[in-house]
Amino acid sequence: MHLDFEQPFTERTPRIVNAAKLHRSSARKKAQAFIIEGENAVDAAVSTGAARDLFVTERAAERFADIVTAAGYMDVYVHPITEKAARHLSDTQTTTGIFAVCEPVLWKAGKILASKPRLVSVPVLTSEPGNAGTLIRTSDAMGADGVIFAGETVDPLGCKVARASAGSLFHVPVAREPNIKDVLGQLRAAKLQVFATAADGEADLAEVDLTQPTAWLFGNEAHGLGEELLGEADVRVRIPILGRAESLNLATAASICLYESAKALYRR
Repeated sequence: MHLDFEQPFTERTPRIVNAAKLHRSSARKKAQAFIIEGENAVDAAVSTGAARDLFVTERAAERFADIVTAAGYMDVYVHPITEKAARHLSDTQTTTGIFAVCEPVLWKAGKILASKPRLVSVPVLTSEPGNAGTLIRTSDAMGADGVIFAGETVDPLGCKVARASAGSLFHVPVAREPNIKDVLGQLRAAKLQVFATAADGEADLAEVDLTQPTAWLFGNEAHGLGEELLGEADVRVRIPILGRAESLNLATAASICLYESAKALYRR
């Protein structure tokens, strides 16, 4: 597809100004749109039909020619932009030069749970975008049926979360529900056993029955789940640490638990 870089959008072009505002949660809510950057995320957005507009520098148009071409076939509006405009749109030090403004892709928790899921990831009070994106990516890789962010969490449609998910935000159903108790009630109504990770858990990961439909609760990076939420779980599960490390971080613990669940559910 041919793009005219003789008159590209600049950082003052209204479309660029409005797109840059989407880094703010309030602007995303008002516009019913969000912005993403990077090869994997933009490729996934285009291929799944979520992308509305694509912004690309001349250098990026050459590097990601297949994505630009696919966007044209998908009737996505493709706009040439200057390098300065790209820096204005980016939230990183070094920009890839390719961005997409997308339709919201979040699901309702009820819709995810209505499909009789076998494996659901439930990050609770997650505040770090990189961890949130990694949890989405890992859940996708392990064949989870959905990710439900519970409580006051980071926005899954934030650019940093989308980038860390490496495109998985568009592949696995993701929901965000502020009422944690309501989420727990919906998990039980969907006949999922609810497991929570805890350093002092009463059962070792190798001892619990993972062949049943399972929802995993993963706690906040700094404070974990807290005693009240741990008490809501059917089982508090500990991951054995064989070396001298004091603990595992959120993303690592989630990866181990989801892998073991996937192995039990899908490889029998």
